[in-house]
Amino acid sequence: MKIGFDNNAYIQKQTEQILKRVGQWGQKLYLEFGGKLFDDYHAARVLPGFHVNGKIQLLYALRESTEIIICINAADIEKSKMRADFGIPYDMDTLRLMDNIRRMGLYISSVVISQYRGQPAAELFYNKLERRGERVYIHRPIAGYPVDVDHVVSEKGYGANPYIETTRPLVVVTASGPGSGKMATCLSQLYHEHKQGVSAGYAKFETFPVWNLPLNHPVNLAYEAATADLNDINAIDPFHLEAYGQAAVNYNRDIEVFPLVKNILAKIMGTDMVYQSPTDMGVNMVGHCITDDAVVREAAKQEVVRRYFKTRCDYKEGSLGIDAVKKLEITMKQLDIFPEYGLAVCPALEKSKQNNCPAMALVLQDGRIITGKTTDVLTAASSLILNSVKALAGLPDELLLIAPFVLEPMLTLKREIFRDQHPQLRLEEVLNALSICAATDPAAEECLSRLRQLKDCDAHSSHIISRSDKNALGKLGINVTCTPEFLSDDLYYN
Repeated sequence: MKIGFDNNAYIQKQTEQILKRVGQWGQKLYLEFGGKLFDDYHAARVLPGFHVNGKIQLLYALRESTEIIICINAADIEKSKMRADFGIPYDMDTLRLMDNIRRMGLYISSVVISQYRGQPAAELFYNKLERRGERVYIHRPIAGYPVDVDHVVSEKGYGANPYIETTRPLVVVTASGPGSGKMATCLSQLYHEHKQGVSAGYAKFETFPVWNLPLNHPVNLAYEAATADLNDINAIDPFHLEAYGQAAVNYNRDIEVFPLVKNILAKIMGTDMVYQSPTDMGVNMVGHCITDDAVVREAAKQEVVRRYFKTRCDYKEGSLGIDAVKKLEITMKQLDIFPEYGLAVCPALEKSKQNNCPAMALVLQDGRIITGKTTDVLTAASSLILNSVKALAGLPDELLLIAPFVLEPMLTLKREIFRDQHPQLRLEEVLNALSICAATDPAAEECLSRLRQLKDCDAHSSHIISRSDKNALGKLGINVTCTPEFLSDDLYYN
């Protein structure tokens, strides 16, 4: 892969800026952490060279002075809102996030359940954490928030929230996804700190949009594409332009809410000179660490295509409205690209047309295109991955990697015992079988070792693949898109 971003420079510059903000306030900084703390695959895809866990690496460098508060919205718990890339609900992802942070040796001081209205699922989540010895705080809705500043910044507003005791100068407030109450938690804490005479400040850690890239730069448009369901729109920050005469890119929600946030900060801190623009509030050095703009532009265009196909599939499956699809179509026109711009799209569709069945294609890191189709035995994803590792190992395509004595009992189990209406072996089943064969077959062992070389490759399916195959391809680190067509007319299976 061509590299267009310097991750080491990013960690260094971002760390320096965070420490500068901590020093600005003297005693404590509440840092609202936007985006994903772990597994930021979007950033890694649009900024080749960005490490998927670059943010947590940064916090690890600051671990001695940092503690973490994790927020989750009670409404998201109640409706089982899903994290799309892992296929798990936000409450489970919060637990996963906590485990991963602690394995890194970082300190989590507490969890905040925001917008609590007595939702049964949120109460259950509270009990689960509290009985495991976690410090959990409840934040209820504040009447008139955020417009009625006098009420919000009062004993009946932020003052009604419990004070979260913190002990370190840098308090990172993060979450599994948007709308978690991170900003409200930060501002609530500022209210309590200043009531106690503590000089505390607030800032935002954001990755996208990149404030010092052009408004219609592909990286910023890729961010719009990624948040089409939230209707985020990039715009020139008018407050920054007025204050400094400098064009800076921000997004609509931060721009719209800034006057209210500024008033809240002014009432808490006793001065309106804290920040002059929403861009001022952010700590974002991404734009300073791009080393090859052409590489980054191309990567961002490919990401927009991926988002287009995902949005089309979500619409087909009923989880998104048509507005999100239309927004992606407009973004594609802005970039002068089309669905077939995706690297693996045309080969997959051609393979499907030739064989009159679902098919997939994958582009290896060396540029070779590998295809696979659905058979009586294998799903298209299973065929594709077996063909890909054989190609990487230099083995003939006709070679059978999975021995019949392993394959046949698996098929019998699915067909005769489980009575599966679609008994083809899915990718995870095939990889388990391959690992068994690898114990006695050197060719299978060699192919198994080649799976790592599929990371970051692009693949496309002529049809919407099963969740099982999608998850397995995701674990291999493959970027998968699908044409919005169902595999069959079966309602339950699809």
